[in-house]
Amino acid sequence: PWLNIPRLECRNLSRLKMFYFFFIVVGGFLSNVTSFQRHPNWKNFEEEPQGKEVALDQEVLLRCHPPEGVPQAEVEWQRNEDLIDPVSDTNYFISADHNLLIKKARLADTGNYTCVAKNIVARRKSNSATVLVYVNGGWSTWTTWSSCSAVCGRGWQKRSRSCTNPTPLNGGTSCEGQNVQKSACVATCPVDGGWSEWSKWSACGADCSMWRSRECTQPSPGTGGKDCQGLDLQSINCTSEQCPQTVNGAEDVALYVGMVAVALCLTLLLIVVILVYRRKKEGLDADVADSSILTTGFQPMGIKPSKPENSHLLTIQPDLTTTTTSYQGTLRSRHDAAGKFSMTNGPLLDPLPNGSHTLHNGKLNSDPAEFVSRLSTQTYFKTLPRDVANTTYGTFNFLGGRLTIPNTGISLLIPPEAIPRGKIYEIYLTVQRREDLRLPLAGCQTLLSPIVSCGPPGVVLSRPVILSMDHCFDACLDNWAVRLKKQNYEGAWEDVLLMGEELVTEPYYCQLEAETCRLFSEQLGAFALVGESLHMGASKRLRLVLFSDAYCSTLEYNIRVYCMDDIQDVFKEVMQMEQQLGGRLIDEPHVLLFKDSYHNLRLSIHDMPQAHWRSKLLAGYQEIPFYHIWNGSQRYLHCTFTLERLSLSTCDLTCQLCVWQVEGEGQSFALNFNIAKDTRAVDSEFLLMDSNATALAGPSAFQIPYLIRQKICSSLDAPCPNGADWRMLAQRLKLERHMSFFASKVSPTSVILDLWETQHFHSGNINQLAAVMADIGKQEAMIFLVSDGDC
Repeated sequence: PWLNIPRLECRNLSRLKMFYFFFIVVGGFLSNVTSFQRHPNWKNFEEEPQGKEVALDQEVLLRCHPPEGVPQAEVEWQRNEDLIDPVSDTNYFISADHNLLIKKARLADTGNYTCVAKNIVARRKSNSATVLVYVNGGWSTWTTWSSCSAVCGRGWQKRSRSCTNPTPLNGGTSCEGQNVQKSACVATCPVDGGWSEWSKWSACGADCSMWRSRECTQPSPGTGGKDCQGLDLQSINCTSEQCPQTVNGAEDVALYVGMVAVALCLTLLLIVVILVYRRKKEGLDADVADSSILTTGFQPMGIKPSKPENSHLLTIQPDLTTTTTSYQGTLRSRHDAAGKFSMTNGPLLDPLPNGSHTLHNGKLNSDPAEFVSRLSTQTYFKTLPRDVANTTYGTFNFLGGRLTIPNTGISLLIPPEAIPRGKIYEIYLTVQRREDLRLPLAGCQTLLSPIVSCGPPGVVLSRPVILSMDHCFDACLDNWAVRLKKQNYEGAWEDVLLMGEELVTEPYYCQLEAETCRLFSEQLGAFALVGESLHMGASKRLRLVLFSDAYCSTLEYNIRVYCMDDIQDVFKEVMQMEQQLGGRLIDEPHVLLFKDSYHNLRLSIHDMPQAHWRSKLLAGYQEIPFYHIWNGSQRYLHCTFTLERLSLSTCDLTCQLCVWQVEGEGQSFALNFNIAKDTRAVDSEFLLMDSNATALAGPSAFQIPYLIRQKICSSLDAPCPNGADWRMLAQRLKLERHMSFFASKVSPTSVILDLWETQHFHSGNINQLAAVMADIGKQEAMIFLVSDGDC
């Protein structure tokens, strides 16, 4: 035998073969198990699960390919070391190839997932795979619109939403879009109740009384308005003739006796009065030697100068104000208007201490401060400012005149014949500071002009005067609802006119120009323009003015930027203040359109030479809130940019000033100046630009002489078939928009000439007016060539 093994019995050999076969099988299995155990984990799994970031409700697939082994490994999945059971949680599914499927990802499914392979010998885990379930933000529904910001008229309302449906989680994206919406709204104005007319008196009743009634129906109170104040039922006693009751017997005797006694008393009183009057008259006749003293208070004024030998043209005319006339007594108004300012039985204003007035060129030769002080002591004028620099006054008669506040664009033209003949008025003109007089504004309203007062209120005028004042809006009535407000006798402000809807029958009429408003008014008082934007395209004109210190001996250098309404009056105030501070104007004023968009105004300085200058501001820009500008609570706003030069020898500064409204267009202004060369403080050149007299009376206040004006009016007032009358004059002067207003006046030509005088007082050329007259095609152009004798 090949192994030299002794022959064994057949039975023993069979057992040996079975043992040998078992040994081979067990050895092979142990070899595989040993192979399953000796490799590291990362080599065991042919494919391990990978981490993922998935959105909510998204399907997730985690792959797992366990290592080979005998017997074949079983696979299970764990989340955060907890076994996943697809039977109890059907959102999980384990496929035949051992992959884990999450049908819809939930927030609770966020965690670390592990694939576990095991058999009877060993157990292996894959590396953990992190699954992050994120949530993208979603908008909630819009809230209801808020109440209108305006109590009455146009305002704004808003609504909001939040990014909470759902809230962004685990790095999900936030919501896109705006969380606040704004919309224009119109609030219904409260309607205060008004009384109807009284009914007729009832018949006299048995109680000797009759009554009448009225109702609160014109209009009825609504939208939170006030109820009518006062009685709705009124009664009075009837006269004896109407009373149905009668008296008789002893009562008749008592009544007759009383009537006789009253008659006797009245007779005795009349006799005493007659006797006293006769005695006084006899004494007066004996004492008065010259009756001329009774009229010394109203001596005639010698206003006609001596007639020259030669005639002259229009430009040489008699000056009716060159003669100075003094008279004793007080200036009295002799009108009898009831219910107005009390002036019918006394002087318009208290007389000066010495009781005399001297008229010269329409001005009182008294101290202006004394006049303002005297004016403000009277009842109606206690709210007037005591600012002499912004107040002018004069004394005028039927020849009219003009009052002007220098460098403010504010003037008052008193046309000829506006003051009735025989009356002399002392008239003032002043501009109110907003700190002195608060003008109530509601909703989105904004002040568009200075607050101007002229008076005294209540004087009788035969024709409208013309008040000129600046405004600061874009002059487009499609964008604005502009109202003229007037202060009444109780101090409250009332709407008296809506621009664009003027009625020729009303006592007020406005002629709107690009930067100026001309107000025709038959009454004097305090006036202001208030605007309410109709949409966000409406804009106000702002004026930006830059100042700096005139002298700078330190490293720090300040630039002050003023933001104000584009009105001359406010600019004048800032110039006067900077003159006191010793500042200087470093650039020409700039105009910026500021829109009604609720966005603030931002200012910043850029492009400075970094080698010589640096800014000391912590922020990149300065910001002025929208409402501070729009509401006009302050007449001007300013911000200061503090710069620092690195050396005292540095004097040249170049930079860019950028001004813009947030989310809107802006402007950039280049600054280039030397801080040492021009060391002049703010000089008085601007303050002396308007050097004309503040008060002019009579012919000196007008370009057109009085008598020539009368001839023009008589020539053009009468309608002409070919249209060569006042209508053609209005067309030639580009005033045809106001035809209906001119036509409502007794003399349309005179109103046109008044407006021409107002517009062209400083720059008017009377020869151009003569050319217009000639262009009309009438011979009246020749009336401009007259002699002094005709005047």
